[in-house]
Amino acid sequence: MLKDLIISIRAYGDAHQFILRHKLWKWILIPGILYTLLFITGMYYFSHTAGEFIEWMTFKTGLRNWMDQLANSFVGFLFFMGTTLLWLLLLLLYFSLFKYLFLIICSPLFAFLSEKTAAIMEGKEFPFSFKQLGKDIVRGMYLAVRNSLWQTVYLLAILLLSLIPLAGWLTPILALLIECYYYGFSMLDYSMERHKKTAAESIFFIGNHKGLAIGNGVVFYLMHLIPILGWVLAPAYAVIAATLSLYPINESKHASR
Repeated sequence: MLKDLIISIRAYGDAHQFILRHKLWKWILIPGILYTLLFITGMYYFSHTAGEFIEWMTFKTGLRNWMDQLANSFVGFLFFMGTTLLWLLLLLLYFSLFKYLFLIICSPLFAFLSEKTAAIMEGKEFPFSFKQLGKDIVRGMYLAVRNSLWQTVYLLAILLLSLIPLAGWLTPILALLIECYYYGFSMLDYSMERHKKTAAESIFFIGNHKGLAIGNGVVFYLMHLIPILGWVLAPAYAVIAATLSLYPINESKHASR
């Protein structure tokens, strides 16, 4: 897993050089600008609703009144940490749902970008087909719904764990790793589809190479620390990096035979 993780992270550097060498900027900017607009809009509404929801929940459960009556600084600190962690987990849950909506909308473009990357790497053209495009869209929607359901189950379980003092402090890290895995999964699946892998075969392969998916997702989210520019570049870079990361894996398999 560590080897796959390193390959996946390094692939982002390879993706940057690949984009510069082959002048792919127009395919980077189209999904990037759309993603950035949706991201800013979504974060605006989230910031206005998440805090209000947590405040409403603490009053409805009587937790706020109990805290005021107790007037204990240590318990107050635990309460503050708990609400902060809850806010972070809600953010991840929201971002997860937002991500899958975006993946469904941009699935045809991402499939094309992954295919174009492979065509340049392998020196051959993949014939365009509306029938194949339709299959790609249906497959992308199926896996997006499947992954969103599983991820939601995991995040809800983590949300309950976050209510446990001290132990709950680790939940944002766990939730983020799950988020990274499922995003990277989506990026890798475009290549799986191109190689005629069924959804079940794709799930099996990526499950055996979790480092590829997690590494791809980690760098994708780290790019969000760069306002605007990172948001614009992150989606397409993730697709190209995921596509490139599979070549060392395939080469090592052929070498071992």
